[in-house]
Amino acid sequence: MKQIKVHLVLLFVTLIYAITFSIAKDIMPTYVGSSAMVFFRILGALILFWTIAPLEKYFFVSALQTKIETQDFKRLFIAAMFGVAFNMLLFFKGLQLSYPINGAVLMLNTPIFVLLIAWITGSEKLSFKKIAGILLAAFGAALLMLGKKLQFSQDTLLGDIFVTINAIFYAYYLVYVRKLLSKYTVITVSKWTFLFGLLIVTPFAINELQQINFSQIPTFIYLEIAFVVFFTTFVAYLLNAWAIEKGGSVIVGSYIYLQPLFATYIAVSLGKDSLTAIKVIAAVVLFVGVFLSSDKQQEIMKKNLGKLYARVKK
Repeated sequence: MKQIKVHLVLLFVTLIYAITFSIAKDIMPTYVGSSAMVFFRILGALILFWTIAPLEKYFFVSALQTKIETQDFKRLFIAAMFGVAFNMLLFFKGLQLSYPINGAVLMLNTPIFVLLIAWITGSEKLSFKKIAGILLAAFGAALLMLGKKLQFSQDTLLGDIFVTINAIFYAYYLVYVRKLLSKYTVITVSKWTFLFGLLIVTPFAINELQQINFSQIPTFIYLEIAFVVFFTTFVAYLLNAWAIEKGGSVIVGSYIYLQPLFATYIAVSLGKDSLTAIKVIAAVVLFVGVFLSSDKQQEIMKKNLGKLYARVKK
């Protein structure tokens, strides 16, 4: 049951990220610069994390620590650099200098980076099924991209490089933060990483913050900024951290492959795209790949099938 909750949570997070690819381009750079947008994301989420921290014991039953030991502040700072500050700065600046479709494709490298980093650091064992699952999911995601107009060129090169480095940084964060989440509660880790993240990002954002003309920002843009702050940052990071603790970094990373699927579903629902046989096949391949990348989910399925077989045999 716990693993089912992990998958449901990650599906919800993936939907949030799929929506963000489109609305981020509405905001940047016309109304808010990329660094300033990252500042608002981190500041808003930071306030929310520190606000709910005292209430954590009433909503989350956990035997993990909430008081940070001195030697772990350095680890939290490193997690903030890779998972909050620099990865956000690189992603949003990259998205501003490139195109949403380019960013979506380049982010598909993240699960592969997660798998390699987890294996190199010894955080997770490398299995044939896990490798096959990641590659199968990558193939399914590639199928969904058929017909999309990728625009990799000299004009988008810098932005594409930024998004790729962001994918590596985020992959390292997914693996690195698991050690902290095995010791401290999700909210405790989040509130400190976002505090350190704000300190790192502020010098990069000061200039862009001074250039914002708040009176000329339409209401719908304010609503989109609020969505990015609350859902894409606060909710997504909170749920991702919980999923890493319960399911592992590889399965969390593999859900990035579902972002094109959700983006396609949203486009079809809005009448901006059509459903084809290739897209249906791609969706099935994606889900099978993500399933294979989760060893725990396979074990649960085997147990359930074993129980079902035993009942039928009786």
